Amino acid sequence: MKKLMTFIIAAVSIAADQLIKILVINNLKPVKSVTVIENLLNFTYVENKGMAFGMLANQRWIFIALTSAVIVALAVAVFKLKKQGTMFYISAALLIGGGIGNMIDRLMYGYVVDYISLSFFPPVCNFADYCVTAGVIMLLIYLFFFTDFLKSDKEKKVDKNAAA
Repeated sequence: MKKLMTFIIAAVSIAADQLIKILVINNLKPVKSVTVIENLLNFTYVENKGMAFGMLANQRWIFIALTSAVIVALAVAVFKLKKQGTMFYISAALLIGGGIGNMIDRLMYGYVVDYISLSFFPPVCNFADYCVTAGVIMLLIYLFFFTDFLKSDKEKKVDKNAAA
């Protein structure tokens, strides 16, 4: 059931991302920027041809290839790994959904539509970016605190023997 929910959450993330971007393109692109909360939050239309902070601009096929590889690896992990915690499946869903959301932009437009501008965080981002960020943070927390990912083989062996 958790595996199915992973892909449902990913699909909802993709749909939300693309719906928001349609609204941004139709309503924000003509005016470029709107202040939502003074000195905190603006919606600013940006066509990002790179990755975070605009790095590697105009390398969209590299991003598409890397994103595809990560999405396939995550999907395989969701299906192949033995029972994992809920946090793993949610993080995988957010990473898959956010990755596909931005990949759709790269395929359709040649750039990613960004629009969330926070005063304390310089780059303009989008919903998919925040899905990926939350997914990475959750996955790291899961790996470091809820699995034996950091334990040496010796420690893992001792734990198995103690459990037996």
